[in-house]
Amino acid sequence: MEKWLLVTVFAQIVLTSWVMVLMGRRRFKAAKQKQISMAAFQTMNLTGADEQVIATGRNFDNQFQMPLLYLFAVLFMLQLGLSDLTFALLGTVFILLRYWHTFIHIGSNALKARFRVFLLGCVVLWVIWIRLLVLALLQ
Repeated sequence: MEKWLLVTVFAQIVLTSWVMVLMGRRRFKAAKQKQISMAAFQTMNLTGADEQVIATGRNFDNQFQMPLLYLFAVLFMLQLGLSDLTFALLGTVFILLRYWHTFIHIGSNALKARFRVFLLGCVVLWVIWIRLLVLALLQ
């Protein structure tokens, strides 16, 4: 199961990298179209940029919030020898929800759907952490 957990971590790294590239492309396109000036990048004041530019940047920031808590959980699982099929499945669900959240956020940006997917991901992450704590304490 350790290998499958590492696959989920790699999937998160792929997602973060893909959003970073998309964010850069959208920002440079906005600068090229004079929606924002190149000087705006000095302070990251992207006032005037369209919603897609802002949403993609915010999504990139999101990749360093809840997903980091997942990555720490994986490190603890591996260190404590607690990885199992249940953690692998929960991790897979969490990462799939992160992808779904990202596609909503940088696509249609439908707030209700985005919030529901985000909340569901948080619940899965809490289940992971609670289970990890219980198993670690019982060890």
